[in-house]
Amino acid sequence: MPIRDEQGMFERLCLEGFQVGLSWKLILRKRDALRTTFHSFAPDRVAAMTEADIERMLNDETLIRNRAKLRSVITNAQATLALREEGMHLGELIWSYKPDTTPEPVTMEEVPSTSEESVALAKDLKARGFTFVGPVTMYALMESTGIIDTHLIDSWRRGSSGVW
Repeated sequence: MPIRDEQGMFERLCLEGFQVGLSWKLILRKRDALRTTFHSFAPDRVAAMTEADIERMLNDETLIRNRAKLRSVITNAQATLALREEGMHLGELIWSYKPDTTPEPVTMEEVPSTSEESVALAKDLKARGFTFVGPVTMYALMESTGIIDTHLIDSWRRGSSGVW
């Protein structure tokens, strides 16, 4: 379903980063703990977190204890604040990569894992200091936030976001 606000988009961006190399089942089981630890993914509060916070998190079994992924959330919060200084918010930037059309897969094999837009979005975010934002991860973000609809053509979910 469509996510456009800064905090909601920041949370989805972070969760997609945590998911790299892991199962969604694990990420969703740990989502509440991640929300608590990262102040409901409020970029202002997360950006102020320190290396001492990361050390504390590495000892918390309720979290994904990967130093690079934990640090990435803080780095991405700081980059999100820098976007504000440019006069935009994260949701606006990511939605600016919405394609003119969405995929129309008939089979699961036809569902793409990247697009020109996800490659460009990943490049843009990386240039702005974001991490864990590769093209495949950004394509998944675009799917999860309603920017594209990769539900199969005959699926009951197809078009349910109201965007396509």
